[in-house]
Amino acid sequence: MPKNYLPSSVKRNEGEEEDAVLFAFQKFKSKFMPKVAIIGGSGVYDSGIFKKEKEVRIKTPFGYPSSPIEIGDFLGPEGDASRPYGASQKIAFLARHGKNHQFPPHKVPQKANLWALKKLGVERIIGICAVGSLKKSFKPGDIVICDQFIDFTKKREYTFYDGSTSSPLSSKAIHISLADPFCPELRKLFFKEAKKLKIPVHQKGTYLCIEGPRFSTRAESKFFRNFADIIGMTLIPEAVLARELEICYLSLAMVTDYDVWQDSPVSAEEVIKTMKDNLEKIKKLLKNTIPQIKIQRNCPCKTALKNAKI
Repeated sequence: MPKNYLPSSVKRNEGEEEDAVLFAFQKFKSKFMPKVAIIGGSGVYDSGIFKKEKEVRIKTPFGYPSSPIEIGDFLGPEGDASRPYGASQKIAFLARHGKNHQFPPHKVPQKANLWALKKLGVERIIGICAVGSLKKSFKPGDIVICDQFIDFTKKREYTFYDGSTSSPLSSKAIHISLADPFCPELRKLFFKEAKKLKIPVHQKGTYLCIEGPRFSTRAESKFFRNFADIIGMTLIPEAVLARELEICYLSLAMVTDYDVWQDSPVSAEEVIKTMKDNLEKIKKLLKNTIPQIKIQRNCPCKTALKNAKI
């Protein structure tokens, strides 16, 4: 086995056989080494915040990602590519559902997506998603910086450490902590900037992830209201897999409508308008916040595997 990339929390003594949790891939050797990635829809970025320089298609042990990964210069608040943000001037963008939205939520190749980003050297992921609201106080047009999730999915692939001998990482089970599933450093930074920009934002919110692709029944929606604030289909297992790879993960959820617990659900026209307005807020938030991300990570995300092996 080649000398592969080690998670920061895994140590190896001189002459000792490589630990079972070593990654079975090497970092992508290229001058394009983004430290921050954005996962979302194509509407999240445009020529005003992202200047594409390269597109890479990376084959992983789990197949290809949902789309080629676009890498380029991040353009800050002034649209200036000469102002590098913390870790690097390059950022990566991955279309979660594919460029033609061909992958429904339950079919997104999440393992391939996360593996490919890790191979590129990504250390932080900003996941953009659209959600429905389960609470009156979470209004259409609001941005939610999630702090918790509840998993109501049913048949997705949730871990790289599945205990099989064919696993490219380890044949042993790994039990990571997800008590606090999102990066505290990124959450704090993005909330501070959203407030400064006067963007309607919630510092906390519990995201309930359903299997999809169908929406909830009224009975289900009323039931979910007892436990969560927002509802969507894409967070799981994206956030879980990021933690297994010791990547910082932030969820920026855009509230587009009230879920069907409302007696009069919002119209498709209203949802589309709200999504368009939300995207402008997200792009403004990204432009102003990414330049402030520091090189050094001081969060527990980077050592998630440290005490995960039994």
